[in-house]
Formats: sequence, structure tokens, C-alpha cells
Amino acid sequence: MVSREQLILDEIRLASIKAFGGKLTGVYVHGSMALNCFHWDHSDIDFIVVLEDGPSQAQKEAYISALLDISERGPQKGLEMSVVLREYTRHFLYPTPYELHYSNAHLSRCREDLEGFCRQMNGTDKDLAAHFTIIRNACIVLCGAPAEDTFGNVPKECYRDSIRLDIEQAERDILEDPVYIILNLCRVLAYQSDGLILSKKEGGLWGVEQIDARYREIIQAALDSYQHSLPFEAASDRERLTEFAGYAHRRIFSESGVEG
Repeated sequence: MVSREQLILDEIRLASIKAFGGKLTGVYVHGSMALNCFHWDHSDIDFIVVLEDGPSQAQKEAYISALLDISERGPQKGLEMSVVLREYTRHFLYPTPYELHYSNAHLSRCREDLEGFCRQMNGTDKDLAAHFTIIRNACIVLCGAPAEDTFGNVPKECYRDSIRLDIEQAERDILEDPVYIILNLCRVLAYQSDGLILSKKEGGLWGVEQIDARYREIIQAALDSYQHSLPFEAASDRERLTEFAGYAHRRIFSESGVEG
């Protein structure tokens, strides 16, 4: 029996081909699904659509309409997608231009004003440096050219700057989404300390072994919650959470020579 994840990926592939036709270079899944730590209940499906030429307004609207439909059958956290041109995947520019973006955060706007959303949703995104780096290390090619022929090197300083964006306000954000922030801090520290490009799960495993032992319990609790969809037992310990976030934040920025 085909898994529900595979069914959604097949729908994404077919929708991409139908919407963009000959402009399509390829569709590349990254994030938790490519790194073998996807969970239907609390992960999204991340992917990059690479085109040879810019999409028309009609193509954008058709594609977002298709993703809205697919999202209804997808994981609760939804889909997150950016359309980029091959010239910027091969010859990296930072921050990276994109032609279109979609995620659960934009569901209401897409449904209320599809034409306006598709016309206005373009610009540059520093997050793409991290996405492209992950794709070069691990991805699922839904269709099109191999990743190694589509994505060039991302300078290390751009990747480092990109992954730090998620943890700039860690001491505040950890109280809202502790599991995500704890594991993200761990994987940023793993890159900062050892040059490792890791998933959130791998970051947590690294953190349990490598980060100060006084934080081992809180990292393990986040890892257990993430891996097994368990309640995060340390959620009420706000002082402990902010202490860990401050510790990790200081290490990340002091070791990089940047004031946090």
C-alpha cells in the first residue's frame, strides 16, 4: 500500500508539472522528510520548485490553487514551498530572490485574494541559503534534473547567517515553541562547533552528547517529544527554558565573533 506521504508527494509532482510545463527544472523536497525525521502530526512538507524562466501570473494562480487543494489532505502543519529560478540555484545570490512562496501562514490570504497574493508574493529570502544547503546534502527529487546539476555551492557564511535567523529571539520564542527552538539551537550549535549540517532530530542527539550536561535533561525531553509525539514535560519550567536559550544563544554568537 502506498503511504499517505507518498500520495501527497505524487500530487505535488503532478501539480508542478501541470502548472509549469516546459519551464520546470525540477522539484526538490528538503527538511524533515528528506532527513528521515518526518512526522505526520507535527512536520510540514518542505520543497523547492526550480524554473528555467519566471512563471506567469496564470501559472502562479493555478499552482497555488493546486497546493490549497493538496493541503486539505496533507499533514496538519501543511506544505512550505518556494519557486526560484535556476540562475539563482546554480549561481547563488544572498539573500536569494524567489518568484513565489506558500505555507500554512498564508492560507487565509490565498483563499481570500488569490490573484493579489500571487502578484505580490515575491522578493528575497535568507532562509533559502539553508534550504539549498540541505538539498545539496540530502533531498528527494520528485522530478527533473539531479540536485547536483541544479544547486551550486552556498558559501558557509551565508548558511551560517541563514540558520541563525531562526534563533535570534530564542529566549522569547522558546516559551512559545520550546521543542522546535531547543532542537534548532542544538543543530545551530552543532554547525557552529563542528561544521555539521543536521536535522532537528540529529541536532538533539548531538546536543545530548555535546552540550553542557546540566541541559541534557531538557534536550532529551524535547527530543522525546519530537520523535514520539509526546507532551513536552519541561514546558512549564520557564526559567529553565530561558536559561538554556540564553546559554546556547551566547555560545552561538560569541563563537562566531558576532554580538548577539
